[in-house]
Amino acid sequence: MLQLLVIFTGGTIGSRRSGEGIDVHASGSYALIDAYNNSGLHRSDVTLTAVQPLNLLSENLTPDDWIALATAIREADHSAYDGIVVTHGSDTLAYSAALLGYLFADAKLPVVLTASNYPLEDERSNGLRNFSCSIDFIADACLPGVFAVYEDDKGSPHVYIGTRITQAVSFTDQFGSPYGITYGRMEQGRFQWHDHPHNPMPESLRSASKAGLEWEPGTLKLEDGIVYIKPYPGLNYSYYDFSERRPKAVLHDLHHSGTASAIRKGPYSLPQFIADCRALDIDVYICPIKDRSAALYASSLRLIEAGAVILENMSMEAAVTKLMLAYGFYSDRAEAEAFMTGTSVYFERNEVRHAD
Repeated sequence: MLQLLVIFTGGTIGSRRSGEGIDVHASGSYALIDAYNNSGLHRSDVTLTAVQPLNLLSENLTPDDWIALATAIREADHSAYDGIVVTHGSDTLAYSAALLGYLFADAKLPVVLTASNYPLEDERSNGLRNFSCSIDFIADACLPGVFAVYEDDKGSPHVYIGTRITQAVSFTDQFGSPYGITYGRMEQGRFQWHDHPHNPMPESLRSASKAGLEWEPGTLKLEDGIVYIKPYPGLNYSYYDFSERRPKAVLHDLHHSGTASAIRKGPYSLPQFIADCRALDIDVYICPIKDRSAALYASSLRLIEAGAVILENMSMEAAVTKLMLAYGFYSDRAEAEAFMTGTSVYFERNEVRHAD
């Protein structure tokens, strides 16, 4: 008999419609277990135990809530369970999956996040199927680590490595992944691994040599002094005045080709902004860039010359959560930068797998 712990955090999967709105409900989350037990998707070889450390819509999630969730997972008796399912809101699931991927990189059991596109009572909802597929994944794959399971708009349930799921996009509400490659999918209750050069072998996830981060719930700190900037034509950097209150670091997004405005001077100049930040001892990271060893546009090179630190082959969701950890773990800037650029914690770098 499989013993699974279900950790409810709220989100649409734990919500109910009230009038014209949707909000978390005290009984909404536990209704998921009732719906599962009374459905044709139910497995007779599974026992579910549930706890609820949070009950919120995920867009309202704060670093303190992340710590509460991480603490609930850490303090659970992992020897008593075969896996953990975390129900979560879809809005920020990708960020939570990445963060938990780092914190539980050395987990000996599977931790699976899942969500729903509509409240369970809505006939369009995929929440029950996502929950069922999460349970089936744990039962069939037996892979330790952090994952997310979510059904796409074609009815295909995809499995993502925690640090390799990107935010659902507007209008289609579909999650993505770097290079468009998921870790696998569920088919009739069985996990089908996607054998691709960018995907680690299942055996590497089972490796006992996986190194985890050293942290304790009482001392875990997530640095919220990170400013994230997304480029667009006409972005005026003069409105970012850090002379009085300085962030620990700036994470600057890039266009798909690894570029942003490289005008040398003036309010629209990213190189000028980088230099101004550096003068204030504010670190600036740029992401995503596939590979700095490949040919880069001249504008990309100017950003590097100005002092920006490149985060290669990493999604923005994985980058921002890793930065919050880096500057929460390390007071020394050089150590934080080394953690960001020299350490792969949990497959966040989408590198090509080398043949054995």
